[in-house]
Amino acid sequence: MAGRIEDYAIIGDMQTAALVCSDGSIDWLCLPRFDAGACFAALLGSEQNGFWRIAPSSPGVSGVSAREPARDSGGDSGRSRSLRSYRGDTLVLETRWETADGSVRVIDFMPPSGEPSVVRIVEGVHGAVEMDCTVRFRFDYGHILPWVQRAGGRILAAAGPDSIWLDSPVPLTGRDMAHRATFTVRAGDKLPFVLSYAPSHRGEPRCPDPAALLATTTRFWQDWAARCTYQGQYREAVLRSLITLKALTYEPTGGIIAAATCSLPEDIGGMRNWDYRYCWLRDATLALEALLRTGYTAEALAWRHWLGRAVAGDPADVQIMYSVSGERRLAEWEPSWLPGYEGSAPVRIGNAAVDQRQLDVYGEVVDALHLSLTAGLPASRHTWSLQRSLLDFLEKHWGDPDNGLWEVRGPQRHFVHSKVMAWVAFDRAVDTVEHGHETGPSGRWRNLRDQIQREVCERGYDAERGAFMQYYGASELDAAVLLIPELGFLPGDDPRVVSTVNVIKRELVTDGLVRRYELAEGQKSSVDGLSGSEGAFLACSFWLANALQLTGQPDEAAGMFEHLLSFRNDVGLLSEEYDPRHGRLVGNTPQAFSHFALIQTALNIEDHASHHRRSRHGSGQ
Repeated sequence: MAGRIEDYAIIGDMQTAALVCSDGSIDWLCLPRFDAGACFAALLGSEQNGFWRIAPSSPGVSGVSAREPARDSGGDSGRSRSLRSYRGDTLVLETRWETADGSVRVIDFMPPSGEPSVVRIVEGVHGAVEMDCTVRFRFDYGHILPWVQRAGGRILAAAGPDSIWLDSPVPLTGRDMAHRATFTVRAGDKLPFVLSYAPSHRGEPRCPDPAALLATTTRFWQDWAARCTYQGQYREAVLRSLITLKALTYEPTGGIIAAATCSLPEDIGGMRNWDYRYCWLRDATLALEALLRTGYTAEALAWRHWLGRAVAGDPADVQIMYSVSGERRLAEWEPSWLPGYEGSAPVRIGNAAVDQRQLDVYGEVVDALHLSLTAGLPASRHTWSLQRSLLDFLEKHWGDPDNGLWEVRGPQRHFVHSKVMAWVAFDRAVDTVEHGHETGPSGRWRNLRDQIQREVCERGYDAERGAFMQYYGASELDAAVLLIPELGFLPGDDPRVVSTVNVIKRELVTDGLVRRYELAEGQKSSVDGLSGSEGAFLACSFWLANALQLTGQPDEAAGMFEHLLSFRNDVGLLSEEYDPRHGRLVGNTPQAFSHFALIQTALNIEDHASHHRRSRHGSGQ
């Protein structure tokens, strides 16, 4: 049985990532890249679908950590639990257990070498501790049983195009379609286990040097973290979020995925289970802002290059998401052999929302490219030509209904946030021309910008409720309108903005957390066409803290922000949502959108590097 979502920490090499449970089990690993098939898929099924556990044999051991968990993860998954921490400002995970006979630590990491591998070093601290190691290889999300053999002292698991090589310092015995060993670790012992991936047709990968890999991996992350320019009171949370975003970056292309997992449920036992191992255009500006405001210019430039390549072509064909390499076909399918996390079915691989029309992404792309220009990233004729084509398309279609930023699978509507983002696109284009960066029909774009703003204020604002609503004529609220002052559509002191923030505080907040929109428990939603409920969307909660700051309520903003920090797990990670009903993190993890929003809110509260913020001051209506 998988652990709770908050029980998992991430390790990664900027090509793929593994999720390590607090009990020492790796329950999720896709090879050779983020969106490839999983060779360990116990997270979405059972141990029969593949896992790798190294932990003390005794089920009653206790854990110690350099950092106490910010929030008790609660519950008992039926497996021994532990506390752990990352080693300083790195992605090297250390778990330490205390037993009656001694203490032991396991160090987990993935070297950023370009050759996917997982290294697990078991170190004896004092006394003598009996340990178990069990590994069950399965390819294709736990479906394919590989051919396993011994090859020159190594264990080889191969099937079709994939092969995994395991180097173990102790003999592993095949039993019950898995490989196992029980061994004793004494003070001073260092036993390295290394799992290496190679395409099956290329043969044996080189034998690793675990000690050297640990040193180079530690140095890589320390050097990367040292480039962070933010030194404020929230540095620990901001830097851990930045490291997490770096871990979600596909280094060969610069693309940043939304999360390392697929089909972790927004509603435990429900059907709101999606694949987030892709790159969303909606993340473009948030990613650039987070990177530029904290000193990571090279990463921001790589992301912009990915963005330009991904959306090149006919603007009518722009998608809301792409693969890490820019592939467009992300067909959704359901692996029938996986029961889903805690029975949350169906499991979905791929994402059918790729075919939706979401007009807000045009504004996101133009906003991102505008931000990169004003921040001083190198300009190019291609970049402006791309924006002109997107603007030409948006000029004809901004008035169309769409599926909105929440990718609803219900009917298309005139979502307020989509219209606001169309305003953003023309607003940024006008600014680009008026500041002499490029040439274009700024007068026409200014008229369109003003027309959109008038329409949104007339049709999207409910004067009786005192709030901008989810779509024209809606009775439902939507947390996305909290972005109105951040985007510069209206200033923070506009009475309509202040009133909207207050209404959302009153009607969409539960236990200090913000829901995306209103859902009736147990009924099919008229908005998204799905049954069931969901947790509170963590990014929306950060948006509220940010909106409070922008509407002149800094003390309340800081208080809410610090409350939100308490929902991170023991190693500083956030998933997509938190469910107050069950007191648990839910949704895919770790979630880039949550960490983007954390970084942005922290920087805004302290006004750090405000010259690289995305917002401009709207003229108001």
